[in-house]
Amino acid sequence: MSKLGFIGLGIMGAPMAGHLIAAGHDVYLHTRSEIPAALIQAGGIACANGCEVAAQADVIFIMVPDTPHVEAVLFGDHGVTAGLSPGKTVVDMSSISPITTKGFAQRINELGCEYLDAPVSGGEVGARAGTLTIMVGGAQATFDVVKPLFELMGKNITLVGGNGAGQICKVANQIIVALNIEAVGEALLFASKAGADPAKVRAALMGGFASSKILEVHGERMIKRTFDPGFRIELHQKDLNLALSSARELGVALPNTATAQELFNACRAQGGAEWDHSAMVRALENLANCKIA
Repeated sequence: MSKLGFIGLGIMGAPMAGHLIAAGHDVYLHTRSEIPAALIQAGGIACANGCEVAAQADVIFIMVPDTPHVEAVLFGDHGVTAGLSPGKTVVDMSSISPITTKGFAQRINELGCEYLDAPVSGGEVGARAGTLTIMVGGAQATFDVVKPLFELMGKNITLVGGNGAGQICKVANQIIVALNIEAVGEALLFASKAGADPAKVRAALMGGFASSKILEVHGERMIKRTFDPGFRIELHQKDLNLALSSARELGVALPNTATAQELFNACRAQGGAEWDHSAMVRALENLANCKIA
């Protein structure tokens, strides 16, 4: 049994922390809103701030929305670094800037502590099921120590490289997901406009080379009009911003990623920042003056 910390108990973080508690670990909890009662009832231990979490735990997990939030959790008033002592490990499972991540890791290492960036894919469903894909950047020895804890939260767990590599991998993942959502949306919209039953088209495609998790899960959402997150458009926009800004620094053109971002922007202009990212199809529907039906 280990002493663990978990900071950030939203849609993803709460079930992830729950798996650690269920495995019998002492888990010290903090979040900017109210800690879910179910986690306390299961044995989680509430803390007033990140400093208190870090003082109690040997491994501290962070799962918050964006780069500035991670910075505040780590280095802000009563932040994690105020409670760290040499030998502890910080694991950031948020999806944030790869470049900034390397700076965070260096600052944590200077305190005599280890740092892993370990963003995830799989959404709320994967978080609840404990089947997340976890992409890790950091030292092999640190990864080996933390891997049994990752295995409580995910199934496909890969050490991609040094610090920042996990975040680079997550950005690549989000490019692929966005472009697949756009492709599935176009295909189902085309089928519907042409007079075919989109549900039957989807079922037929699931048995062929076009089959994908996006077609399976998000295609069904598009057809059934179930756009409750899930994964919010505003969060996917944040990830594509990371992709596009990093691409500018690298001198790489990402034309289809830019198009996907513009479609998300169109959704957001319609009040859709908190829609599930499968609702990108609504922007395509507006362009076609036709809904999938």
